Parts: sequence; C-alpha cells; structure tokens
Amino acid sequence: MKAAGFHVKDKITEDMTAIKQRYDVSANLASCHTAIADGYVVEGRVPAEDVQRLLTTKSDVAGVAVPRMSIGSPGMESGDYVEPYTVFSFREDGAMAPFAEHS
Repeated sequence: MKAAGFHVKDKITEDMTAIKQRYDVSANLASCHTAIADGYVVEGRVPAEDVQRLLTTKSDVAGVAVPRMSIGSPGMESGDYVEPYTVFSFREDGAMAPFAEHS
C-alpha cells in the first residue's frame, strides 16, 4: 500500500475480533487484517488499485474485503501461481456484492 502512495499507520492489536466487530466485518468476509481508508473498511489483502477505485468512485458501501488469504493476492504471492479471488463490497446491513475479480 505504501508503494501505491497510501500513508500507512500500523496499529498492532491482539484482539482482531473486537476490531472486526467495531467495523461490522462479518465472519464470512473476515481475513488477516483490517484497515480504514477515508472512512471505508478495507478487510484482508485487497489490491491497492481496488482501494483507489473505491476512494475515487465514492461508492455507497461500508467497505471492501478479500476473505481468506488467496495465493496471488497482495502479500501472498507464490511465483506465477495465482488463485482466482473476488474482492467484495459490503454494506453495514451485511449485504455484499462482487467489486472486482482477480486471476
């Protein structure tokens, strides 16, 4: 994210469950880390270009998420192998929809 121009402030906590609850990240969207970008929740290994698109379009969602830790997602690279994965947008009421597809 730093390489993409984002200012990153790292806050390490032992209680990620409380953080995910605070920002209404449902269990089916939960991943390894949670970030806040301009008021949006960014859950898991969401590519920087998807975060930039979210911030540019000012979507009417609570945030975006990549559940699990898919091989090939940012920080999970493994040579040339990429597991297809979906970035989901989600609303505070729990509704979710595909936001971007990666393969």
